[in-house]
Amino acid sequence: MSVPLGVLDLVPVSSGSTPADALAHSMVLARRAEAAGYHRYWFAEHHLNAGVIGSSPAVTIALAGAATSTIRIGSGAVLTGHRTALSIAEEFGLLEAAYPGRIDLGLGRSGNRAKPSSSAAPKGPLPQEHRTPEGLLVPAPVPLGGLLASPRFQVANRLQFLPGAESAEYADTVALIQDALSGSLKVDDLALPEAAVVSATPAQLWILGSSRGESSALAGERGLRFGANYHVAPSGVVEAVRHYRDSFRPSDDLDAPHVIVSADVVVAPTDEEAHYLAAGYDHWVHSIRSGAGAVPYPHPEEALANPLGEAESALVDDRVRTRFVGSPETVVAGLQLLQRSTGADELLITSVTHDAEHRVRSHELLAAAWQQA
Repeated sequence: MSVPLGVLDLVPVSSGSTPADALAHSMVLARRAEAAGYHRYWFAEHHLNAGVIGSSPAVTIALAGAATSTIRIGSGAVLTGHRTALSIAEEFGLLEAAYPGRIDLGLGRSGNRAKPSSSAAPKGPLPQEHRTPEGLLVPAPVPLGGLLASPRFQVANRLQFLPGAESAEYADTVALIQDALSGSLKVDDLALPEAAVVSATPAQLWILGSSRGESSALAGERGLRFGANYHVAPSGVVEAVRHYRDSFRPSDDLDAPHVIVSADVVVAPTDEEAHYLAAGYDHWVHSIRSGAGAVPYPHPEEALANPLGEAESALVDDRVRTRFVGSPETVVAGLQLLQRSTGADELLITSVTHDAEHRVRSHELLAAAWQQA
């Protein structure tokens, strides 16, 4: 593949199934994705969600490493706000020792209680919906104050911190992880080369971000790889990538910017079947954005029998309209548009359907069509 495809696995739980089923299905998908030619297989981090099993990317990475042999495996992303840099470095140093040359450490700033150290956040009125010159839909950002203010979100955030604990500055966390994984960590003039398991090929470090801001600037300034989320925050992806490239400075690890962009897809033999299998996505996203937490993914018939109301649909409209759903040809055309609009060096595919075999088939159909495009 001239532009490689990777997989972002949320380890979704479908209605009527169990977390054990979800985990077993993800290991099957990891093996089949490897056989289909995907380049990376990443796991997201989520907490206190009945519909996704994502509390520990390091654990699911370890399981996927044992189930596969060549595909790169990693996090998309570890949420650094409630973790220490040392604990992250130790985990991923150990993973790299177990699966040398295969580990990606994607870092996200979510959960960070410290005051942002960057002044790069955009100012002025919120952008309006538009299309890029290539034709990619960039919707207006959706206010998520309801999610952030929800009692469940507040409790979940509080439970992830030790009492009285505050997050370190994000830039400091990233720097400490880099130093620990390279064996060059020094604290108060004390050298700590044993801070993490140091391998000949340290875990590949990525910074993930949803908009123009601290993450995109930090990735560029430190010469790291950057991941932009079209599937989670489609309104910010183009500006995030542009800001990263504008901020980029070559490093020992990377001499030019390198970007992966995520996309949510469902592929089936026909457009009609794909849209049927995609039913339920709006309900699932609404459960997340409303602050209730991800529900088990509904069967298409469940969703079609209980459509969302107008206000509920408005909360998820940007996500629904930026999902690529259809036949292999339809989805390939959409992903090519996304790649041209962002200049992505790689694309990261996430696909959720109620039936696990349909999810596997979606990835396999896409890989085959992408290789021939």
